[in-house]
Amino acid sequence: MSTQTIQSLDLTKETPRSPRATLGGYVVAGRTLDKCRAAVAGTLGEYHFNCPLDQIFLSFAGVSAEGFQEFVATGADDDAVAKWIQENSSNTQEEIVKWNNDLRYKRINEMPVEIQVFLEGYIAEFIPQDRVIYHWFDVYDIEEGRI
Repeated sequence: MSTQTIQSLDLTKETPRSPRATLGGYVVAGRTLDKCRAAVAGTLGEYHFNCPLDQIFLSFAGVSAEGFQEFVATGADDDAVAKWIQENSSNTQEEIVKWNNDLRYKRINEMPVEIQVFLEGYIAEFIPQDRVIYHWFDVYDIEEGRI
């Protein structure tokens, strides 16, 4: 683990990583880490650590939000967090790849109905009408200006 102080993102001024970006082999993990660091630093803005997306990752990896945040709060760099995730998860490489691809290409109509209901209003409010959402992660990447 790095002994240097890790600079967290100020999520009042910038966005976390795309949910497509991997950390420790997992999609969503880098974004979860960015939000966790911001939560520790008090710079979350309108973002939320341990939101439903984070919970999907944490649950699949088999780690608690509290344990993850406790480790992140030590100042661990990305490599140390990736190693910690891998050491605390029992998923096989095949399971991770399958899970990653399921999330990367998940369509909104494949989501639990309560998330579909939430996204129905969220998309109407935050995504320009001329933008097409093909996959769930598109919502984040369009809203945050990556695509």
